Order: sequence, then C-alpha cells, then structure tokens
Amino acid sequence: MKDDRLLAMRVFLTVVETGGFTSAAHILDVSQPFVSQTISRLEERLGVQLLHRSTRGQRLTPEGQQFVHACRRAVDAVDAAEAEIQGLRGKVSGDLRVTAPLAFGLDQLVHILPGFLAAHPEIRLNLSLDDNSANLIEDQIDVAIRMGQLRDSSLLSRKLCNLQRVVVASPGYVAEHGKPDAPSALADHNCLLWEGARDHLNRWPFVVDGKAANVAVTGNFRSNNGMSLYTMCLAGSGIMRLAEHLARPAIDRGELVPLLEDYQSVDESAFYLVFLPERDLLPRIRVFIDHLVEHYRTPPW
Repeated sequence: MKDDRLLAMRVFLTVVETGGFTSAAHILDVSQPFVSQTISRLEERLGVQLLHRSTRGQRLTPEGQQFVHACRRAVDAVDAAEAEIQGLRGKVSGDLRVTAPLAFGLDQLVHILPGFLAAHPEIRLNLSLDDNSANLIEDQIDVAIRMGQLRDSSLLSRKLCNLQRVVVASPGYVAEHGKPDAPSALADHNCLLWEGARDHLNRWPFVVDGKAANVAVTGNFRSNNGMSLYTMCLAGSGIMRLAEHLARPAIDRGELVPLLEDYQSVDESAFYLVFLPERDLLPRIRVFIDHLVEHYRTPPW
C-alpha cells in the first residue's frame, strides 16, 4: 500500500514556509493543482481544516499550527536518519536556518560562512539577521545566536565567546561636548538608547569606589537596532555603550574614543548558540555549531 503521509507533510510545510500554493509548487517543482489536492486530501484524512483560504492567501488554523510542529518533528526525524547514513560517507546536506543579532552577524559571522559552505557544499544556509529574539519553533529556526545572559528554557546552548561592552564616543562628539569625568557626569551628556526588549541596557554598569553602580542614561535617540546606534555614535550624535567586537577596531582606527575606562565593569554575559534538543542529532546542525565554536575559541576573532 502506498503511504504518502510524509510527502503530504513536506508539501504542507512548504506551503506554510513559502506562504502559498503557487510558491510551494515552484519550490517543490510540481504543479499548483498537485499541491492543492495534496493539502485537501491531507485535511480530509485528518478530519480538520489546516488552512484558512482567502483571496489574500492562506493562514493556519489552530489545528494547522499544531500540525506544523508535528510535521517538523517527523520530517526532522527522517532527515536525521538519512543524514546519519550520509555522515558515514562524509556527506552532510540539507536546509539550515540560522538567526543572529544584526551587528554581530554583519561584523563577526558573515565573513566566516563562505568557508563553512565550501566545506559543506550540499548544505543550503538561510541566514536571518535581526536584533529581536526569534521563536525557534514558530519561526522554524535551527540555530540562533543570542547575546547577553540566557534565560532558563528547554533550549540547548553552546557558548561562543564572552561579551564585553565599553563606553565610547566619536572624536567629534568629545571635541564639542567634552569627556564625562565620572559615571554621574553622563547626566549632562546625550546617550544613545536601546528601545524595546533591550531597554534594560540603558542602565549602564560601572565600578565606583570599588562598588557596583548602575547609571540610568538618557538621550534623544532610541532604536531597537544595534547597527543604527553604532552608526549614530560614529556620526557624533552621542555616547554609546558598545559591544567590544565593534568598539575596539573603531578605537584602533581613530573613529571612536574610549570613555570612563577607570570605572569599567566586567560584563557577565556572552554570545551563545541555542537550538532545540531534537535538532542536536542532525549532522548539518552539529557541523555548523562545531565550526562556529572552533572559530570563536581563541580571541580576538
């Protein structure tokens, strides 16, 4: 008896991932009627509606949302079984979905990906750079790079490297406004601020007289995007507490000036790779994680 349940799951996942029957048909190299009929037969067999259809496209029903996760687990299990055999022959393949913070991705990640893809030419890498934390299940992410302190969760993690921030400004800003001589003097300066989920980073930690002290800074520019804050800092718009991987090269080039170095605190944070426990078995994910961990093992990167 022919069993096309896995095929139907792959078709359904492709429709969800691409946003429509026509796009899914193009990706799968099949006809649009085949995709439509496959989804209809799947819904008939399950006895539920998986997609709300309208002239503007499709959206998942609650049952469809639940089935997406079940399909992903089933397809991953099959992919893992095949990949295990392929791995015995030194071959790793498949789609790999990765997300990372924008600044770290552009500055530290993108330039090492050509070497990874050259070593594993049958992996298809999809990279999303976004300062917002993705939901690995809902956004179908295999590996996420996250910065700061990890919250307790069911996700597995591997540490990439420490994260240290330093207070900086452009030479132009310093020439016009001077340098703050103590953390309390930041009240007289314009500081560049995070918006949204990283609003807590607007309380800058220092060490004053041997004790930890946090200073709530203020300013006239906010953003949820680290690269926009960095660009504004370079342009002389204000003082910023900037990740060291961006700050140190800019200081060496004379584009930024370090401030309040005598009050520098040590960040208890890092960059981490996080991933779902069930994805840990997939060779394409393991080789990617191992590649990054090895690259970032010895600073400076």
